[in-house]
Amino acid sequence: MTFPSLTVPFKDVKDVEKFEETPLENWLTEKTVYTAFCNVADKFAEKDALVTQPMGDPMGQGRHYSFADLKGKVHQMANLFVSAGIQPDEAVTNLLPLTAEAYFTLIAAESVAIVNSVNPMLEAEHIVGIMKAANTKIIMAPGKALSEELWAKVEYIISHLPDLKAVYVLGGGAECDGVKTIAMTEALEEQPADKINGLPERGLDDVIGYYHTGGTTGVPKLVPHTNRMQLMQRAGTGFLLGCNEKDTMIGGLPLFHISGSVVTGLVPLLAGARIVVPSPLGFRDPLLVGNYWNLVEKFKVTVLGTVPTVLSALLNIPVGGADISSFRTGSTGGSAAPVEVLKEISAMSGLNMSEGYGMTEVCSFTTGQPRDGEVRFGSVGMRQPYTQIKTVIMDDDGNIVRDTEINEIGILVMKGPAVMPGYVQTQHNAATFTKDGWINSGDLARIDEEGYIWLTGRAKDLIIRSGHNIDPALIEEPLHEHPSVELAAAVGRPDNYTGEMPVAFVQLKPGMSASEDELKEFVRERIQERAANPAEITFLETMPLTGVGKIFKPALRMITTEKVVRMEIANFEATADSIDVEMENNSSFGLTARLKVSGGDKSALEAEIHHKIGSYTFHHEIDWV
Repeated sequence: MTFPSLTVPFKDVKDVEKFEETPLENWLTEKTVYTAFCNVADKFAEKDALVTQPMGDPMGQGRHYSFADLKGKVHQMANLFVSAGIQPDEAVTNLLPLTAEAYFTLIAAESVAIVNSVNPMLEAEHIVGIMKAANTKIIMAPGKALSEELWAKVEYIISHLPDLKAVYVLGGGAECDGVKTIAMTEALEEQPADKINGLPERGLDDVIGYYHTGGTTGVPKLVPHTNRMQLMQRAGTGFLLGCNEKDTMIGGLPLFHISGSVVTGLVPLLAGARIVVPSPLGFRDPLLVGNYWNLVEKFKVTVLGTVPTVLSALLNIPVGGADISSFRTGSTGGSAAPVEVLKEISAMSGLNMSEGYGMTEVCSFTTGQPRDGEVRFGSVGMRQPYTQIKTVIMDDDGNIVRDTEINEIGILVMKGPAVMPGYVQTQHNAATFTKDGWINSGDLARIDEEGYIWLTGRAKDLIIRSGHNIDPALIEEPLHEHPSVELAAAVGRPDNYTGEMPVAFVQLKPGMSASEDELKEFVRERIQERAANPAEITFLETMPLTGVGKIFKPALRMITTEKVVRMEIANFEATADSIDVEMENNSSFGLTARLKVSGGDKSALEAEIHHKIGSYTFHHEIDWV
């Protein structure tokens, strides 16, 4: 099948519209991701598709899989699932680290069943809940020799899911009984590689993936991905990144997140690109980060693509003598990127780093900076092809009252073929979709005259730590169980590495007392997800409330942001006559720290303040008084 080149220019919205002159249906003639993958694999049969480096040696001799090899392994893995009795509406839960087998599982499970990649760092009870909601019948997991901690979770999971058909164990040994718990490598090699036996007939709207959205008070919401959604993102995200068969990307992001499975996984593979996996731990491996620029030279990496926290870490790794001239573009997303980090990594790499925006619920990116046009740091760029995006004013019931004017802040909503059909737990859908089918992102934004989208805050009550969504209720409900607590609220404290850290505010009951350490220990025993444990608990005499008695969280976000700013400016007080901070809600940028500075070396102070405060995602301005 011939498609329009993904390397067409992207300078502005007119290029998006020009790309849309090719009907979306042209991208959907292959009705399944499996068919599209097979066609690409046949076209680029001898070309490298996947390279996996050995654990502890990212610069060592890796294992190379051509597209023909990868297709054969996908067939073997799919046949393994079929032989275990998997059905198209049942899930294969992937708990594997970033290994070749994890990628085989991703494509194979989508071909014959539903892939359900889960964050193995979640508590075992949480994982069981996800698997039950996903109708999991097969588990893919590392054995005891690879991770004793994770294997202990797997044993717990097996005991709570009696209907499992098989558990395939990577590196499995004595823990495998050969009946239900099976050594993966040996079982895989016994399967035929030429085709999938009993390949189910599937269409564009069949569900092929479930992705969880992060921590909640119950089972995390499961987002279904269909063939249509992922094939559409081959076009949409492929256009934003300019993906083509000459590309090489580093696969360092986990497959339980769309950044790893779709943005640096399926999208490049379906364009004929190569993925290099330097470590099973991904970007959590300090050896990967420490060798990043050398890896770029070794593999001629073309796309600097990762999340903002990794970009911050890379700023501490000198490029040195590494040849990074193979880079053609840079892209980041998953959480808000600090402007100063984008500027500094751009200067370091010679690229204009593009920040994009997306959600699990829309399968991948839906916006990106124009890779051939003006990059405006602080913006998440323009809409991708075939997706409608606008900002609106809503009433208290979630109904759209009107569209916003140019540069007016409103709630960002989206519509199009990349948007999910609805959560697996359908009770969440009414609050997520408007009556006419727009998905409410929960983010506040404005759109300027040229179509650049600027996020200004969040209407939806979430804390986003390193791209991971945390429901504040996970923290608030345990706090309310404490006998001394009258009111409790959790918000995200700005953090220049993780983006946000969960913190809590409490108002104690009259005459009662409690210490911060006491409350931290109390909730630690009750919070299922370690990432949700509050980094700080602040006591307030009176909790800020709205006119109808609800806790007013914007005021709490302002308090905790001001505290962060004052901590940072303490470093400069000796070099200025005075520095003060005023917090405000700016009509263009949302929450803003306004620094009032007098005395000192103006140019040097400005540079230092921008460097420090600019490493956070909130907006700041300097006034000289």
